[in-house]
Amino acid sequence: MTMTPQHTDPSAAPRLALVVGATGISGSALTDQLIGDGWEVLALSRRPGAERDGVRWITADLRSPDDLARVLGAERPTHVFFTAWARQATEEQNIAVNSAMVRDLLAALGSAPLEHVALVTGLKHYLGPFEAYGEGDMPDTPFREDAPRLETPNFYYAQEDEVYAAAAAQGFTWSIHRSHTVLGHAVGNLMNMGLTLAVYASICRAQGRPFTFPGSETQWNSLTDMTDATVLADQMVWASTTEAGADEAFNVVNGDVFRWRTMWLILAEYFGVEPVGPDAQPQPLEEQMAGMDDAWATLAGEHGLAEADLSRLASWWHTDADLGRTMEVVTDISKSRLAGFSTHHRTADSFVDLFDRFRAERLIPSFD
Repeated sequence: MTMTPQHTDPSAAPRLALVVGATGISGSALTDQLIGDGWEVLALSRRPGAERDGVRWITADLRSPDDLARVLGAERPTHVFFTAWARQATEEQNIAVNSAMVRDLLAALGSAPLEHVALVTGLKHYLGPFEAYGEGDMPDTPFREDAPRLETPNFYYAQEDEVYAAAAAQGFTWSIHRSHTVLGHAVGNLMNMGLTLAVYASICRAQGRPFTFPGSETQWNSLTDMTDATVLADQMVWASTTEAGADEAFNVVNGDVFRWRTMWLILAEYFGVEPVGPDAQPQPLEEQMAGMDDAWATLAGEHGLAEADLSRLASWWHTDADLGRTMEVVTDISKSRLAGFSTHHRTADSFVDLFDRFRAERLIPSFD
């Protein structure tokens, strides 16, 4: 069940939004949300997306201060929505690169009439970075925004600090949005569980393989939650346009909780495959799907799919990391609820709606 998004007042003064990472899962949903609410949008990405009314695409290298200054120096956005990041080999490099992208982009907008900057981070704020994920002392579940930072260096903390510093210097308000695994539409994304599981299930269906849960028994049995990209987008717009959202960090998830042992049956039924639970040890998708590139290309040809390159669709490593966790991961969203944000999705519906869209766009076969 999906509650109606909380759109902004269409009679309000025109606002110009800069969406950073506009072709990603979060950025795409956010652009849709803003256009639906009557905003003008500057969509920044490495490559321009599809042309549409109300959107002007701009391209820049987020790692180049000179390029950002050249592209953004004359722009006048009132709101910035930062949804991009660049994965590096170590957390030290993640911190250096990703904090600099935030700092340099906001510096390039030093003359813009900025009112609000919204930054997307995630639950690694509570769980730790990739190289120390789930290690050491962590806050108890459900995760709350007032939990202290971990002692482990984390690029999310560095990005937040850059936003705080720029806000103090430039006079805008800010919001931080800590999402769980985001379900949404994008191709070529580094962290895309929805499309990854859809591709995995499609291969299982085509080859008569069982749809084997790749993760841990803990994840299979524990409560968890997820974030629909439309819920994230709606919370970002809400926080950027209401006093209750100013200068606050918010967790953002769909609002329901589930267990994978139940959700896996729902996904299997959709694809017509045999669901199988976890073994004593995880069975990572990177291992299960090793060498499947040619098989996918063949499947794409047989069904006239839009993308034959498996690497642009499936992010095995990310789904393995999420489903292989050996601790419960569930999030408290009462802070934003009490502040007035009420959008709610049922995660099973998020999956099904997303799979329907993938089929309609010929990203996965329908097998009809």
